[in-house]
Amino acid sequence: MHYYRVNFDGSGLTEITQTAANHHVSFSDDMQYFVDNYSRVDLPNIAELKKADGTLVRVIAKADISQLTAAGFKAPQVFVAKGRDGKSDIWGLIVKPQHFDPSKHYPVIENIYAGPHDSFVPKDFWPFGYHSGGDKVIGMQALANLGFIVVQMDGMGTANRSKAFHDVAWKNLGDSGFPDRILWHQAAAKKYPWYDISKGVGIYGASAGGQSTLSALLFHPDFYTVGVAFAGCYDNRMDKMSWNEQWMGWPVDESYLRSSAVVNAAKLQGQLLIIFGEQDSNVDPSSSLQLVNALINANKDFDLLEVPGGEHSVGRSTGPIDYVQRRQFMFFIQHLLQQPTPNWNKQ
Repeated sequence: MHYYRVNFDGSGLTEITQTAANHHVSFSDDMQYFVDNYSRVDLPNIAELKKADGTLVRVIAKADISQLTAAGFKAPQVFVAKGRDGKSDIWGLIVKPQHFDPSKHYPVIENIYAGPHDSFVPKDFWPFGYHSGGDKVIGMQALANLGFIVVQMDGMGTANRSKAFHDVAWKNLGDSGFPDRILWHQAAAKKYPWYDISKGVGIYGASAGGQSTLSALLFHPDFYTVGVAFAGCYDNRMDKMSWNEQWMGWPVDESYLRSSAVVNAAKLQGQLLIIFGEQDSNVDPSSSLQLVNALINANKDFDLLEVPGGEHSVGRSTGPIDYVQRRQFMFFIQHLLQQPTPNWNKQ
C-alpha cells in the first residue's frame, strides 16, 4: 500500500511514500504533515515524520529485532510467478526450516485461505502473525521446523487487484485460485532444487480455507495429496447466505454443486483430516458432518477430530491448541514425510 497526492483535475500525481514497503499513514489535522509507519515481511518497522509532499522531516523510530534474530528468527522469502493468464503476478511467501539445508529436498505444505472478500498474504513485518503462529493461523514456522517448506500465496479470485483478477471467483468458489497456485509451486520447484513437489503437495486451511483444502484434494488430486481441513463450509448451499450468496449468486444453481465438497466427495484420493468444533457459531458444525456422511457413503477413508465445546477458531486461537496442532503436525509427518510418529499416549 502506497500513498499519493493529486490535483482535483487529475494532474500532478505524486507518490509521497517512495520506499518499497507496505505503508500505514496518519496525517496531522491540518494535512501538512504525516507519520509514515512502513515495513515488509523482510523489513522491520520504520516510522518517519514527513511533510505532505513526502519530504522527510525526521526518522521517529526503527525497530530493533536483534534479540529476535539471535533467537533464530528468519524472515520468510518472497516469491512471485505468473498466474494462469500468463501476465498476472502471483505473490507469496516461502517459510523454510530454521536449520534449513539447501542440499536437502523438502516436501511442501501450503497454508491456504482464498476467500474473494480480501487478499491474505502478509505485507507487513509480523513475525508473530501468519508466518510464525499467532492468533489466526497455525504456525507456519513451527510446521516448517519439522522438515517442510511451508508457503502461502494469493491466487486469482482474491480481492485488491483488478476486476478481471477478482471475477475468477464469481460463482466459482471451488476454484480457489488453484490453477495459479499450481503454476506458482511448479515455478518454485523449477528454480529451487530443495523445493520438492515430486510426491504431491500438502495443504491446510480453516473456514473458507477448509473448503479450499477439500477443493484441492477433490479437484486436483494429482497435485495435492494430503490435507488438513478446519471448520470448513464444504457446501455453499448450507453456510451463511451473507458470504456464500455474495459470491455464488442467487438463485442456487448448478454452480453450487460444482463447488461443493459434499457433492464431489467421491472424488477423494488423498489423505484427509477433518477438524471442527462442536460449538462453532460461524460455520455450522453440521457442514463438517454432512461431508463426513458423504465420504462414508462414498466408501472413502479419512480422519476426523471433533473438539467438544470447540468454537470456529478451535486449534487456532482458542481451545486445546497444543493438542489440535499436534494432530495436524503428526498427520503431515505420517502422510507427507511418510515417517513414523511417537506413541503420544506413552509420552
